Amino acid sequence: MSIDPSQPPKKKRQPKIGGIIGVGLDNEDGHKRLTSGDKFVLIGGSEDTHDRMTETMIKTFEELKRRDKPIEKVDPRELAEIIDKSQPR
Repeated sequence: MSIDPSQPPKKKRQPKIGGIIGVGLDNEDGHKRLTSGDKFVLIGGSEDTHDRMTETMIKTFEELKRRDKPIEKVDPRELAEIIDKSQPR
């Protein structure tokens, strides 16, 4: 493939985030857990894991709102940082 010097260089596409899917894999009680919000879905997990995922998503979206950034406009690295800081310790 040859490069046409008369064409401007293509910009590298930035990944777009449309929402978040969380999956808990430690469920042993057989209970089916599903929580959804406007831009997230959480599936499975033990009661504790599912509660932690839910709390993390609530705090994450509160922080995005505080920063006035919709999830579609936030950089993936920034989102990862927000999620990390939003996790219950």
